[in-house]
Amino acid sequence: MALHDQQIYNPDDPEILEKQTQAQLPMYEYNRTLPTERAKRQGLLKKMLGKVGKGCYLEPPFHANFGGKHVMLGDHIYANFNLTVVDDTYIYIGSHTMIGPNVTLASANHPIMPELRKKGYQYNLPIHIGKNCWLGAGVIVVPGVTIGDNTVVGAGAVVTKGLPANVVAVGVPAKVVRPIGDHDRQYYHGKMKIDPQLL
Repeated sequence: MALHDQQIYNPDDPEILEKQTQAQLPMYEYNRTLPTERAKRQGLLKKMLGKVGKGCYLEPPFHANFGGKHVMLGDHIYANFNLTVVDDTYIYIGSHTMIGPNVTLASANHPIMPELRKKGYQYNLPIHIGKNCWLGAGVIVVPGVTIGDNTVVGAGAVVTKGLPANVVAVGVPAKVVRPIGDHDRQYYHGKMKIDPQLL
């Protein structure tokens, strides 16, 4: 299907638009649920997302081009308010990943060539986020990016290229500033010590 083959296509194709419209309906229902309707939310997550592991929770509102149909979640994933996924193709998020508020994961892209863009063409590249990652508030991840396991992306960063596992990355564009190391195993913030009983 054109959505997933990484080739240029016309997103205004009536067949694609109909599938997109139908895929968005459970998302709109999810976003109207009450905080007390946790069981209903869990049921809707399984209905609207491509895959949902154990213990996943997305704070409404949740926004997605295809209602989350192409989003694949591992286990125990938490996303704060206003997660936006441009899920025209697959977005994979590994288990135990935490996502801050107002994060955008965008798999869709448009050609730089003006003549093609004028015709509305686009192409899609999958996003892969590893296990046990943390994306801070306002992070943006662009099409085709892979983020390795355990990596932390600081608030407001724009991830334009792949990031390795076990690092901290910040900035626009996001750059690796240091590995996760011994200091992080002793201190959770500055000189605030981790209680060994928590480990």
